[in-house]
Amino acid sequence: MAKHQFQTEVGQLLQLMTHSLYSNKEIFIRELVSNSSDAIDKLNYLRLTDDNLKADYADWKGEINITFDEADKSLTIIDNGVGMNEEDLIASIGTIAKSGTKSFVEALTGDAKKDSNLIGQFGVGFYSVFMVASSVDVISKKAGEETAYKWTSTGTGEFDLAPCTKESNGTVIYIKLKDEEASEFASKYRIKNIVGKYSNHIAYPIFLNYKEEVTETLSEEDKKAGKEAVKSIEDKREKINEATALWMQPKAKLKDEDYNDFYKSISHDSSEPMLTIHTKTEGVNEYTTLFYIPKIAPMDMYRADFQSGVKLYVKRVFITDSEKELLPTYLRFVRGIIDSEDLPLNVSREILQENRILANIKQSSVKKILSEIKKLSKDEEKYAEFIAQYIRPLKEGVYQDHMNKEAILDLLRYKSTKAETGKLTSLEDYKHRADTEQKAIFYIVGENEKILRSSPLLESYNKNNIEVLILDDKEIDEIITPTMGAYKDWEFKDITACEPPKVEQSEEAKKEVEEKFQDITKKIKDKLGDAVKDVKVTNRLSESPSCVVKDVADAQMAQMMQMMRAMGQEMPQSAPILEINPEHEIVKKLNGCADESTIEDVSWILLDQAKLSEGMEITDTVAFAKRLSRITAKAL
Repeated sequence: MAKHQFQTEVGQLLQLMTHSLYSNKEIFIRELVSNSSDAIDKLNYLRLTDDNLKADYADWKGEINITFDEADKSLTIIDNGVGMNEEDLIASIGTIAKSGTKSFVEALTGDAKKDSNLIGQFGVGFYSVFMVASSVDVISKKAGEETAYKWTSTGTGEFDLAPCTKESNGTVIYIKLKDEEASEFASKYRIKNIVGKYSNHIAYPIFLNYKEEVTETLSEEDKKAGKEAVKSIEDKREKINEATALWMQPKAKLKDEDYNDFYKSISHDSSEPMLTIHTKTEGVNEYTTLFYIPKIAPMDMYRADFQSGVKLYVKRVFITDSEKELLPTYLRFVRGIIDSEDLPLNVSREILQENRILANIKQSSVKKILSEIKKLSKDEEKYAEFIAQYIRPLKEGVYQDHMNKEAILDLLRYKSTKAETGKLTSLEDYKHRADTEQKAIFYIVGENEKILRSSPLLESYNKNNIEVLILDDKEIDEIITPTMGAYKDWEFKDITACEPPKVEQSEEAKKEVEEKFQDITKKIKDKLGDAVKDVKVTNRLSESPSCVVKDVADAQMAQMMQMMRAMGQEMPQSAPILEINPEHEIVKKLNGCADESTIEDVSWILLDQAKLSEGMEITDTVAFAKRLSRITAKAL
């Protein structure tokens, strides 16, 4: 028998399981039964596609058996699935290869009930057994192999692994319950209740095996004769789940409770879904889909190694749950089932990516999901909950999915200068409120809503009663929004890179102002040097002395530069254009100033305060403070 150390992250997780996460301990049965179901799914697929297994498993049928022993305070879960060899046991139980315990630990809230619900979402469900076990034995034999292996651990820093004897393929998990409280799970009624609650719709039969005292039934004559009934212990085997493919049942026969229970079993989520979408399609392609949108976004939604939430079946035979292209990546939060009647059983990953049938299913599924989200949007309160969780991936969809771009744009919601505080607006409502001659959707991007709403750049838009969208998720908005192009012929325009709304000023008056301030704008440009691209007088300001804007050419490059920065590449910041307000007292007095040192100090203050107003960093805060002190002293 060889001893192995747990991966460091597994050790951390086991500490949490054994000492912290005591709420809702019953979910360990859900997790282990779900793992057994997955193992049976895999063998069911292999016996139909692997020539080496076809003959031996021609008459095989998958099932899960649960036994318990009240006296021994133990529980055993047995499946006849694909099984594991030595390498599989180390990889599956000794390490966590995918979602990562680090993210799990970071996601913990301190609320034991909420934290226990994260267990399955992070793909670490097996370890939940150590909430109730003092020791666990896993005996497994992989289909098609001769040697079985036994894995043993007390949930501390190490585990033992050695060859053993097992006649058939599959896995046996023997759980020694650790205390009186945990011994409640060695109970017929407790196990039946938990399986009915979490695993009723597992597609394979789950049998509960137990011993029951049976009393002989006596006839009336025997009773009168005073004969005593004989008591005996009999073995019982009871099927405790429905074991049907729920998604294949007619919608009329299913209740919300059925859908919700099935969702919980496939998603490891304890909450009910936000939206359920069940569709059966017949015709050129015949398939059934059952999709769910969780109330809370999956924890790994923004991880590169996110887990696919959709399982692919062919004629009720499980094919894969790791193919991320079953739906576009912007819908990676969707959970559910796709079951095709037309795909071949031995479909490979390469064939999946190029298969026209699957492409048609994917295209139709996307349209159906988006149309159901559109229906949800009619309920303002529920849709606000949806947007709070999924606005980011929807924005990705505008960039990724040109075919459905218009439908996705209809689903987006934004803060704006005219929407009430805490309320969001659709693009359709924005258009409806706008002047008929506007023909553009104006927006401003930044990181802080409060700063954006106070931006000097909004002054002329507010003055002209023009609504501006407030985009305060800069990381994605700065990349995605410039690619949107137009919404129903209305072009998206960044107010930091376009001309301000028209004001009542003739070309002659404009030229006269430019000439009047020509000398001071040149002086300011000379003082600021490479810190600015240009200095201009502007009519976009009414209260502020200055603002910074992007050059149109630089604005077109901003998206590419932002993407490069997101990939970790150093990209120089483009120098802004400084615009000054000729009607502001500071600018008027500066225009008549002869003191070069004052002109330099005020020039830098105009630039730095304009940057601060937009939430931008200033290059030298010490110099800014000194200049402000000198100007204040002169004023006093």
